[in-house]
Amino acid sequence: MRETLASTSSSTSPATASGGVPPAESAWITTCDRISPRWQSFALPPQAAIPIVISRVNQVDAARLDVEMSAMLKEQLVKVFSVMKPGLLFQYEAELDAFLEFLIWRFSIWVDKPTPGNALMNLRYRDERAIEMREKVRTGLEGPGLTMAQKIWYCIATVGGQYIWTRLQSFSAFRRWGDSEQRSVVNRAWYIIQRIEGFYKAASFTNLLIFLYSGRYRNLIERALRARLVYGSPHMNRAVSFEYMNRQLVWNEFSEMLLLLLPILNSASIKSVFRPFSKDKSSGSTGDETQCPICHINPTIGYVALPCQHRYCYYCLRTRCAATTSFRCSRCSEPVVAMQRHGSINT
Repeated sequence: MRETLASTSSSTSPATASGGVPPAESAWITTCDRISPRWQSFALPPQAAIPIVISRVNQVDAARLDVEMSAMLKEQLVKVFSVMKPGLLFQYEAELDAFLEFLIWRFSIWVDKPTPGNALMNLRYRDERAIEMREKVRTGLEGPGLTMAQKIWYCIATVGGQYIWTRLQSFSAFRRWGDSEQRSVVNRAWYIIQRIEGFYKAASFTNLLIFLYSGRYRNLIERALRARLVYGSPHMNRAVSFEYMNRQLVWNEFSEMLLLLLPILNSASIKSVFRPFSKDKSSGSTGDETQCPICHINPTIGYVALPCQHRYCYYCLRTRCAATTSFRCSRCSEPVVAMQRHGSINT
């Protein structure tokens, strides 16, 4: 009986139930090595960064807002020196612009904060080189800011480079380096400056086309430093208010319409049209009849309007009749059909 139970228990053991002995450890390792390449082919590469798209409009608006902020600071600073000698700040305009740009850089990029325009557009600078060296990227917006070297080079390029180039252009234009009567060395230096400027403009235009296509690096400085603009907060929506823009468009269109219509309109004809409806239309007739109703002085060369025979200066009446064919008398609002020299009516 015991032998039968033992044989029964041995026949239901896991090894017997599976129909054979368990595989060796080397078999597991071999199978894992064989399947692992196939599994990795289906998985994402560990260094692949998540593609992100930063609004090009936000980046361009941020640059424009920085320019407007600098202009506002410059306007306030110029008002401080308004009591000084006129034209004094004009000689140091390049230094003033460089000083304002340095202040913006010092209190924004140097302390790892966005510029005023970038802050309004929810943007910040990120070191793109550090992102490429990371092994794992969870979102597309994380990453360290600019390094110390990138900040210093940014200041040198934007503040120092712009100041030196502005001063060099003004100095060369004042010294007339492009004049053919100057020395050949000066002409060659002027030729090199023009070539550098042309090459920079061509490179900037090429960078603009690449920026419109890819959405990275607004200018050559950002591309050289690999300083990319990304969103500062991924959960912050872009708050756009079109109230100011609509108001500005309305006033611009209204001013353009006035500039178009005002030269066409004749103020004298408009006054003559509305004179019969005015409450003080009889005030002109109660005035001095010897004075011209237009210039309000005694006429040197007196003429009368026909048929009402009210007295005018020759030049006042002549210009009004030449300006419009439907001129009305300023005293009685009757249409003037002709004019005659005063004193020749009774002759």
